[in-house]
Amino acid sequence: MKSLLPWFVLILIFFLSLTIISCGDDKGEEYSAREEYSDDFPKIAEVTKVTTPTNDTTPDYTFSSTEAGTISYGGSCSSSTTISIFGNNTITLDSLSDGTYSDCIIVVRGTTGYLSNILTITTFIVDTTAPTVSSVSTTADNQSSVAITENITVTFSEAMDPSYVTTNTSDTYCAGTIRVSSDNFSSCVRMSSEPVSSNSNRTFTLDPYDNLTSGTTYLTRVTTGVKDTAGNTLSSQYETSSGFTTPLPAPANFTATSGYGQNTLDWDNVTGATSYTVYWGNSTGVSSSSTAITSVSTDSYTHSSLTNGSAYYYKVAAVAASGTGTLSSEANATPVSPPYKLPDTGQTSSYTDTSGEDHDYLINPPSFIINDSDTVTDNNTLLMWQRQDDGTTRTWANAEPYCSGLSLGGQSDWRIPEIRELQTIVDFGKSGHLDATYFTGTDSTGYYWSTNYLGSNSKAWYMRVGHGTVGDLDKGNTLYVRCVRGANTTRSFTDNGDNTTTDTKTRLVWQRSTSGSGMNWESALTSCEALTLASQSDWRLPNIKELFSIVDTSEYNPAIDETYFPATQSADYWSSTTWRSTTTNAWRVDFNGGTQYPRHKTDVHANQTADKYVRCVRGG
Repeated sequence: MKSLLPWFVLILIFFLSLTIISCGDDKGEEYSAREEYSDDFPKIAEVTKVTTPTNDTTPDYTFSSTEAGTISYGGSCSSSTTISIFGNNTITLDSLSDGTYSDCIIVVRGTTGYLSNILTITTFIVDTTAPTVSSVSTTADNQSSVAITENITVTFSEAMDPSYVTTNTSDTYCAGTIRVSSDNFSSCVRMSSEPVSSNSNRTFTLDPYDNLTSGTTYLTRVTTGVKDTAGNTLSSQYETSSGFTTPLPAPANFTATSGYGQNTLDWDNVTGATSYTVYWGNSTGVSSSSTAITSVSTDSYTHSSLTNGSAYYYKVAAVAASGTGTLSSEANATPVSPPYKLPDTGQTSSYTDTSGEDHDYLINPPSFIINDSDTVTDNNTLLMWQRQDDGTTRTWANAEPYCSGLSLGGQSDWRIPEIRELQTIVDFGKSGHLDATYFTGTDSTGYYWSTNYLGSNSKAWYMRVGHGTVGDLDKGNTLYVRCVRGANTTRSFTDNGDNTTTDTKTRLVWQRSTSGSGMNWESALTSCEALTLASQSDWRLPNIKELFSIVDTSEYNPAIDETYFPATQSADYWSSTTWRSTTTNAWRVDFNGGTQYPRHKTDVHANQTADKYVRCVRGG
């Protein structure tokens, strides 16, 4: 910017004027009088200002004069034009640099010799500097995850002429001086209106007519057609080099399904996704700041090692090189324990032509999975078992600390099995009564410890797994132990009000009352097959695992919960399971104390005829 005319120049001009007026005869006095009452001295006035701002370094200026004469210039401006005429005078200022000019003056000496008034040229700005694009804010180069509803904002280095800042508002053709494109400007984004200016015409905002396309990269171009307020154009076309990228769309149809200790998540595949990120928490309101599971390679994920009964909330987003996409809708699931399934006995052979024996009903076949060399899991009960005992017999008092101190399969919560648990792994269809594929090194003649026996504090339950018998022994005996971990087999019963009771754990429906006495085994089979009770006719004689499942080891004489099974006899009850070792015998449960032994099917043993009872079952 040019500096103002020094004040001493103005003073000099003023005194020069006084000198001229006072010279010769009495002209000074004459002029003084004329100054007050006459128009003899020249009068000049501004007619056309210098356009401001202007990029013209030699701008034109027009003023009027009441006399012809000579022109003098002061301040930062000058001109080669020194002669004025009566009327309008258009002069061209000498070359000016960029800046603000507020000190330029003009004086005319008329033909009479008098000086005119001092005319100050209205302040103007000379600007020849080309504007630049300062920023494409909000959607700058390399910015990802730009919302599809985002506006594009362009800021210039100086104020611009809005009439030259335009865009296309009619279609997807490329027009206007600001353009946004996703295909290298073969087509352009249609805008809802011309750019809206702000920041004293330095900033212009473009509002797309429609939402931008998800997962798309856009470039912004500013052409040399834009002009600043001085008329300067961009020195060269501006274009973002990398552009901005909108996020991939939110995965659709996002669902969460409960499982045992896990939730399974599913969603639709997102085109362009290289992976997915799952966000989760234990309350609603999951966001991108929630716990993240990254690098999920497929459109489904199983979130495992969860707490059953606790709710989990989820959102998922697609991921690409451009960044993380939009979050999906929220889904939730609560992992639950799968229904407990009482394993079948494994008996597949038929030993009679009478319908209803164990062989005729295959419910929840035995199913195990080998976890590692040390453990195996029962897929029906979900109990994890020590795969092989250590081959050492020990007293019951030593068996407990052995299990509680055991560490196998990365687990340390091992315990002595309850007798109903131990009985569930016996396979009554195999010699040795344990499946050697899953349970190795078992002593087929050995006895295995279980929990306390209610009838005597000095006794504990045992099972002879190679034989199948269940009984009680003094704790001072030395037996084997096979440890277990997992939820126990606590039962829950419901009185259906129709002379039936449902075990909510096994889902077996039981005849509440006892059926008959003095039945041999085949009569017992026939009796249940013929039973119609509670409008149901699919009753059957329970297998030995089913029958033993209702034994209550906390009760004695009878060893059953009489609230749900009233008038139960403290006596033998038939099962449908044949003793494989001696097929003339069948397994029974003595509900006096809860023991399990085989008996002859025809009751050839003395005093047995009157002691065989039946309780039928259905479902499972």
